[in-house]
Amino acid sequence: MRALFHLAYHVHDLDAARAFYGGVLGCREGRSTETWVDFDFFGHQISLHRGEPFATTNTGHVGEHLVPMPHLGLVLRSDDWHALAKRLRDAGTRFVIEPHLRFAGQPGEQWTMFFRDPSGNPIEVKGFASLDRVYEH
Repeated sequence: MRALFHLAYHVHDLDAARAFYGGVLGCREGRSTETWVDFDFFGHQISLHRGEPFATTNTGHVGEHLVPMPHLGLVLRSDDWHALAKRLRDAGTRFVIEPHLRFAGQPGEQWTMFFRDPSGNPIEVKGFASLDRVYEH
């Protein structure tokens, strides 16, 4: 069974969201109204609604870091991950956790980075040499 996920969450400003998700991340915009906008988030649908974003805390223990919880995540192949990391750096994105390799030489070896959208919603992007290795343990 193949399925797409749909996630809807709040942002403060739809124009800032369009600039970030569409401009910086390169997501294609879909339908919209005066109060929400859809994006093709790397093959999945996100709906950003004007409102107060959810509260987050740095309570997720992963490796040597405490990561923002809850957060939206994305898994890419390593080459696509590096291209996106460069795009984010070139756009002046402030990282919560700088792009780096974690679990080097172990099952689950991955590149990772955390950043926030203009409304403070945390996003993690992971990069794997092969998507077949995502669930290795």
